Amino acid sequence: MSITQKTTADTGTAHSNLTGKILIAMPGMGDPRFERSVVLICAHSDEGAMGLVLNHALPEIDFTELLEQLGIEVEENARPVQIRFGGPVEPGRGFVLHKVAEHGQDPEGRMRIGHSLAMSTTRDILEDLAQGTGPDPAVLALGYAGWGPGQLESEMLANGWLTGDSAEDLIFDAANEDKWQRALRAQGIDPSVLSAAAGRA
Repeated sequence: MSITQKTTADTGTAHSNLTGKILIAMPGMGDPRFERSVVLICAHSDEGAMGLVLNHALPEIDFTELLEQLGIEVEENARPVQIRFGGPVEPGRGFVLHKVAEHGQDPEGRMRIGHSLAMSTTRDILEDLAQGTGPDPAVLALGYAGWGPGQLESEMLANGWLTGDSAEDLIFDAANEDKWQRALRAQGIDPSVLSAAAGRA
């Protein structure tokens, strides 16, 4: 699926474009692959949406070993990069989330998400990280979450997702276990109340 990011002028209403926002899975959403997930929306338009799960690590996959499998030489000063489950679509494809300068040109293979965040898909960025010169902070997601036209909006109307503003700690923090709770609290919601409601349903 090809997703192109549109501005609010393209979509017509400012609140309809969720690019750069987060989705927080509600207890009754019904899809076990996204249970208690926090998802960053990287692109959203009338063609659909694409996002990366922020709180499901893949500890069984080592970044250095992954680079070596790709034939990328790893230097001693290479930084450890956490690998996450980005979503169920194309699980063999990698996406690097990283900080960028607020101003400047974006090279091919890099999509800006807001002012200072970007997603890159080129081999070049993996080579830079392997040499210790890549962006910091950065995380690697394998796979992504994808929605067709109107699908995400339908799931939101069915109370599958809560939306909120993204935060750097939710994106880059390696402590994934409590991100769902932290994301809810940031929206003024007590996670224990939601969990209790789900238990009674």
